Amino acid sequence: MDKTKPYKISKYTVWEAYKLVKANKGAAGVDDESIQEFETNLKDNLYKIWNRMSSGSYFPPPVKAVEIPKKNGGVRILGVPTVSDRIAQMTAKLYFEPSVEPLFHPDSYGYRPGKSAIDAVRVTRTRCWRYDWVLEFDIKGLFDNINHELLMKAVKKHTDCAWVILYIERWLKAPFQMKNGDIIERTSGTPQGGVISPVLANLFMHYTFDKWMEINHPKDPWARYADDAVIHCRTKEEAEQLLGKLNERFGQCKLELHPEKTRIVYCKDDDRKGDYPEIKFDFLGYTFRPRRSKNRYGKFFINFTPAVSNKACKAMRQTIRGWRMQLKPDITIHDLSRMFNASIRGWLNYYGHFYKSQLYPVFRHMNDALVMWARRKYKKLLRHKTRAIHWLGRLARNLPKLFAHWQLGILPAAG
Repeated sequence: MDKTKPYKISKYTVWEAYKLVKANKGAAGVDDESIQEFETNLKDNLYKIWNRMSSGSYFPPPVKAVEIPKKNGGVRILGVPTVSDRIAQMTAKLYFEPSVEPLFHPDSYGYRPGKSAIDAVRVTRTRCWRYDWVLEFDIKGLFDNINHELLMKAVKKHTDCAWVILYIERWLKAPFQMKNGDIIERTSGTPQGGVISPVLANLFMHYTFDKWMEINHPKDPWARYADDAVIHCRTKEEAEQLLGKLNERFGQCKLELHPEKTRIVYCKDDDRKGDYPEIKFDFLGYTFRPRRSKNRYGKFFINFTPAVSNKACKAMRQTIRGWRMQLKPDITIHDLSRMFNASIRGWLNYYGHFYKSQLYPVFRHMNDALVMWARRKYKKLLRHKTRAIHWLGRLARNLPKLFAHWQLGILPAAG
C-alpha cells in the first residue's frame, strides 16, 4: 500500500483480479492485446493498472463492440473491454461484490456464486406442479437500457468507497468502438461482456423487480436469471393483474418488457382440466409443457415438465454442421474427439438434467456427421454408407469414452 496515493487499493487484489481474468480467457479488446501478450510484460502491466487506479488517473479505453447473432435472428452487441480494463474491473468487483451479494434474493440466479441456470430450471419445475399459472417475461435489452442515474443511486447506497464509485461511473460512460472504428457514446446501459456488468445488472434488478415483488407480491414465487424470469400465480386473473403492474413498474425504472417474449401460460397436466391456448413456455433453453411421463409403478400420465427446447436443439445441430467434419478427412477420430467432445459434454451436462431423451436426435445428428467424415476419410467406406455406420458402431462400442453421447448408448446405427 502506498500512503502517497489518494486511493488505497491492494496490489494483491490486482494480482488476484489478473488470475481470475486469465482463467475466464476471453478475446482481445480494442488494442488487440491478448492475455498472452499482456503477460510478456506482466509485472509492469499490473503495476501500471494499480498505479493509475490508486492515483485516480485510470480512464477506461473504449469497449470493442462485437455483434453476436441471436438464436431468433437479429444481433446482440457484446462489449469486449481490453485485458487491462478487465483486470481493473475485476479489481473493483472484488471490492464491491461482497457488499451487495448477501442482499440479493435467493431466487435471483444469474451470474452469482454458487447458483446456476439449472437451479432456476429445477425450482421452476417444482413450482409449476404447485401453481396453475406462469407469467413469463423478458426485459427488452436490459444491459443496453439500464438507467445510469438510478444505478449509481443504488451503488452509492451500498458502498462509500470513493474509487469504486468513481470507476463504476467511468465504466458506464466508456464508449463503444464499432467494427468500422466509429466511436459511439453511451448514455445508458452497462456493456454485456464487461466484468463488472453482471453484478451491476443484478443490483439494478434487485431494486427494480426482486425487492418490489417481495414487498408487493410476497405470495407469488418467481425465478430470475438476469433479464429472463418467470412468476407463478394461482389464477389467470391474478397473472393478468400482475402483468399490468409489472409493465407500470418497469416503466418507472426506464425499462420495457419484451412484448413477444412476455406471456401468461397455463401449466396443463392430467389434474388440470381447463382448456387454454397457451400451455408452454421457454426458460433458459428449456421448454416447459405437458409431456407423457411414467410414474414409479410404470403407469403413464401427463406431467408439466421441462426438456431441451427446439430452438436449442436447432442451434446445436447448426453448430455440428458448422464444424464441417466431412471436410477434415486428414485428421483422426481422436483429433475430432479432442476438438469437439467438450462441446458435446457441455450440452449433455446442461440439457440432460430433465427429460434427457429429447436430446437424442441432436446426438444422432452428430453420429451422422461422423459417418460422413468416415466415408470421406476411408476410400473403402466412401460408397458404402451401411458399412461406414457398422465401422463407426464397432468403434463406439470399443471406445465409448471417445464422445460423451456414446456413453449414453447412442451409437451409430443403420436405418
